[in-house]
Amino acid sequence: MRIEDLPTPALLLDLDRLEANLRRMAERARSLGVTLRPHIKTHKCMEVAERQQALGASGITVSTLYEAAVFASHGFSDQTWAFPLNPSRMGELAELCETIRLGVLVDSLGAAEWLIDRGIRAPVWIKVDCGYHRAGVDPDGALAEEIALALQAAAELEFAGLLSHSGQAYDAGSPAEIGAIAEHERTVMCTLAGRLRDAGIAVSGVSVGSTPAMSQVRELVGVTEIRPGNYAFYDRDQVWLGSCSYRDPALTVLTSVVSSQPSATHSVVDAGALALSKDPGPEAAPPSMGEIYEDYAQGRLATGSRVVSLSQEHGIVNARYPLGTRLRLLPNHACLTAYNFDSYWVTSGDEVVHRWKIWSGREPPSERPAI
Repeated sequence: MRIEDLPTPALLLDLDRLEANLRRMAERARSLGVTLRPHIKTHKCMEVAERQQALGASGITVSTLYEAAVFASHGFSDQTWAFPLNPSRMGELAELCETIRLGVLVDSLGAAEWLIDRGIRAPVWIKVDCGYHRAGVDPDGALAEEIALALQAAAELEFAGLLSHSGQAYDAGSPAEIGAIAEHERTVMCTLAGRLRDAGIAVSGVSVGSTPAMSQVRELVGVTEIRPGNYAFYDRDQVWLGSCSYRDPALTVLTSVVSSQPSATHSVVDAGALALSKDPGPEAAPPSMGEIYEDYAQGRLATGSRVVSLSQEHGIVNARYPLGTRLRLLPNHACLTAYNFDSYWVTSGDEVVHRWKIWSGREPPSERPAI
């Protein structure tokens, strides 16, 4: 099968670019002297995770317990659930922790007590706020030490170390600013780790990272692992942040023009919000809900034309293309785009060479309604 034979909208994954992206980050981790624990929320795909593992990944990072359960059933036995502990999921968590090594996050004494009260056996990371201000303890406060002491005193728990996410790198205005954010994250984490060690608390792990920060960071002395995710695919956001060029994104959406009126200056395509998501992209970039590749192989975009608005299944392109024209779109945010599809059409050049399942869901696999 060739790309031109696919029904649209279709999610395309370029195998050559994917493998190049995976190799590049694996090599970067080795050169920086850290282990790589990739965040699989970007792809939710066994075949991609297996390639990351083959390149030396130390384990995987997940965002939901559904992801943890599905990937555990496929042999991924060393995971970190990089999300604040959710009390409504404690039963699932306890069950998973009986079968795999599943690291969990806490940023309060209350969350630590949930684990202790349930007798859950797990490695526990303290989430630290390094400037993103979404979640995590204040690195200058006393709470991190209080939580660490409580974890050390609990026989069932293992204090795994300190974990952060430099999400503020996505709001940076330049690669130099992203590099400064990455260095700030490293400094804050290593300073806190040193303070805890001075208090007699063993800190074995220091885990950091986001794709833009790991693309620009210069050194990671004192850090033990990184957890980027988007690097597998890249997207328009990452191009604008300087993480990659337009020749690197592996994920695109193939769409068809379904309406093109003679008197109109726009076209309608069959890729709407449920194909591209409504992530608006970087503030500094020209407004767009998806760029159009004029030549994907060369990384060249169409001049002046892009997707400018989305409804549920409709996309509006600000140029008139003939009815039936196929367009290859670069989404703003690959992670949210992938979640909208059931599978990837894996390509090499113009040929379709595989079809890989996307494991999207929230309910535990055993409790999902039958279809």
